[in-house]
Amino acid sequence: MRLGIRIFLVYALFIGLTGYFVLSTVMKEVRPGVRQSTEETLVDTANLLAEVLRQDVRDGTLSQSHFPDVLKAYGLRQPGATIWGMPKNQVNNRVYVTDAKGRVLLDSSGEAVGQDYSRWNDVYLSLRGEYGARSTRSDPQDPNSSVMHVGAPIRDDGRIIGVVTVAKPNSSLQPYVDRTERRLLWYGAGLVVLGLLFAALLSWWLSKSLRRLTTYAQAVSEGRRVELPHYRGGELAQLSAAVEHMRTQLEGKAYVERYVHTLTHELKSPLAAIRGAAELLQEDMPIEQRRRFVSNIESESARVQQLIERLLNLAMIEQRQVLEEQAAIPLAELIDETLAAQHARITAKRLRVERSIAAEINVTGERFLLRQAFANLLDNALDFTPVNGTLRFDAEQVGEALKVTLFNSAEPIPDYALPRLSERFYSLPRPDSGRKSTGLGLNFVEEVVQLHGGKFSIANVEGGVLVSLRFAGHTPL
Repeated sequence: MRLGIRIFLVYALFIGLTGYFVLSTVMKEVRPGVRQSTEETLVDTANLLAEVLRQDVRDGTLSQSHFPDVLKAYGLRQPGATIWGMPKNQVNNRVYVTDAKGRVLLDSSGEAVGQDYSRWNDVYLSLRGEYGARSTRSDPQDPNSSVMHVGAPIRDDGRIIGVVTVAKPNSSLQPYVDRTERRLLWYGAGLVVLGLLFAALLSWWLSKSLRRLTTYAQAVSEGRRVELPHYRGGELAQLSAAVEHMRTQLEGKAYVERYVHTLTHELKSPLAAIRGAAELLQEDMPIEQRRRFVSNIESESARVQQLIERLLNLAMIEQRQVLEEQAAIPLAELIDETLAAQHARITAKRLRVERSIAAEINVTGERFLLRQAFANLLDNALDFTPVNGTLRFDAEQVGEALKVTLFNSAEPIPDYALPRLSERFYSLPRPDSGRKSTGLGLNFVEEVVQLHGGKFSIANVEGGVLVSLRFAGHTPL
């Protein structure tokens, strides 16, 4: 199972269990909380009525007072109130008053007048000076028919002369309980969904970040160039830096070993020639022969120097993963500079040079590297172009890419050599001298083109050889 899915599932399980326990706990507290709040209001109301009715109960004039009419009018009231979006069109409180023996003197419902309520907790406890309250079902078979009763003692000079009870059916509170529970469920479900979305985004981000590192590691292991993923601090940034450091250390060791071996191998031949010529120069010989050996030493030394310089340039470019700068470089100007540097050789061979590159075309990249690449490319073409031959630079846009080509009139390249021309140290004999080059020029060109996100290819065409450099894009002036 993928890491991102594992992270999501763990997070989703945590969110689900947390949401379930929190919601279930809160839901269980909604009903008791509403009833506790209502009971507190009933206590205040009962104690207020106890003071209002104290004189009438003491004087025995409760039935002749205006209070029965007040309770009757109270029962007929229609508040027309809207409480938290819930309409309230009738009053629900029941009020009854008992004497010191628990017999009902007054009942707002008119049902219990004269009945003995002395055994009900609201009356029984209140008559003894304690807090009297009870919850009783009006229908024993219906759990939703319970009614809360809160009693308050009526006192006269410290003596309890009666009890007033205020009752409220729990069914009148149920709409508010249901509404609160529904809201909690919606809010809880919304939070769970948001939590899952966050978990999905988190797992996607972590997976994407790790995939970028994985892709980078795979590309490096395959020898491809790829930019190191960048992260804004944290463990991922540290991991990225550690992977890059490991790549640098491992590649550096293998790279040095490979290049030392290659350089040693390639230097054997010119050094042997120099040593042999130096030994022969210690003997007496004609001046003309001495000059020939001195010339050999000079040419072999130049070959060694060229080999070292090109190896250093190639080592530098092969260790690069990304461009250090990206500037818009006029391509025509760059080609003109390259041709100007080889003017002497071009003139000596009486070559015809053609350049078909629009002035507004730019190539994006590092000027130094591109200049070196075109110089190596032209140098290689000059080695194989015969006297009175042709050199032609062209550039055209192919979709979003820029294609630069160099044609030189020359003998066709053998089929066996075509796929190997950009290999390191592979070279064909030059027509003029019969000697091979370092075999690093075209390899350098290919490395530079790939570093710029392009492709390099060589093909035989009618009348000569065509080298194609395809860059990822170009910028018009």
